[in-house]
Amino acid sequence: MSTQNDNKNAAPLSAYIKIARPDHWVKNAFMLPGVVLAFILIEVPSDYGAFALKLIAGFAATCLIASANYVINEWLDADFDQYHPTKKYRPVVSQNMKFSLVMLEYVICIVLGLALSLAVNIPFLLTEVWLLIMGVLYNVKPFRTKDIVYLDVLSESINNMIRLLLGWFIVCSNVYPPSSILVGYWMAGAFLMAVKRYAEYRMIGDPEVAGLYRKSFAKYTEASLLASAFYFGLCATFLIGIFLLKYRIEYIVAIPVLFLLFCYYLYIAHKPDSAAQKPEKLFREKKLMLLVGVLVVLFAVLTVVDIPAMKVWENAFFIPTGM
Repeated sequence: MSTQNDNKNAAPLSAYIKIARPDHWVKNAFMLPGVVLAFILIEVPSDYGAFALKLIAGFAATCLIASANYVINEWLDADFDQYHPTKKYRPVVSQNMKFSLVMLEYVICIVLGLALSLAVNIPFLLTEVWLLIMGVLYNVKPFRTKDIVYLDVLSESINNMIRLLLGWFIVCSNVYPPSSILVGYWMAGAFLMAVKRYAEYRMIGDPEVAGLYRKSFAKYTEASLLASAFYFGLCATFLIGIFLLKYRIEYIVAIPVLFLLFCYYLYIAHKPDSAAQKPEKLFREKKLMLLVGVLVVLFAVLTVVDIPAMKVWENAFFIPTGM
């Protein structure tokens, strides 16, 4: 690669560990809503010991498959990352890493990840293969969807939906989640990704340099990125709202907090060096974490507490069968 310098000393083992991005494994917490949904809608496992082992194996498998995707992402993006203010310091750009060792790391992550996936169940394994394929489509030519305007956001954020399915299949392997929450979760991920792109574009500050760093940025503007984030946010909240109203009318109480969470995330994208650019760092945003906590507690309470006065609204939201 053009970014490699044969005169440099060989990169240390820590560089190879770093490109697997273990600090990004926190993103796999997006599997947990799938677990919780399966508990609420389908069943609670009768054997908690077996479930705990499946959960551990499933989380570890997803971390390994995600790391495989990160490894090829870092290698194939090196020529572009040199134009980014902070990513130019990534090991593949700044150190002498060997292609053969990077590919070996990629294969090891895949083999271990799929082996652990098989220990969960077949639907979980197939979903992990889907996650792996999305990494190839996103990063590897001639597909490289990350270079195509809007498709870059949609093809990366679909991993959100895949993680939801992975969490679901840990609990239940013979039924699928409702389509409204699946697509809504995807659109929520698209909102987060579009906001990330918006924050990155603003931070770089030069459209020409931004286009060198990410090809899709050559066709984006701040306005188009902000508008796309708004669109994805509307789609997400609409679809999630359908799911909430359909399955439990009490959840409507939590919808204003959900809207506030989306708005606050957009707000933090305007901060200098925003955490929206690095989702793995979002836990440092105390107000955002407080909102997430309030939403989680609210949903937990509304799952078990009936509000009789709201029951009269149920028929108002749905047209009777046959009409």
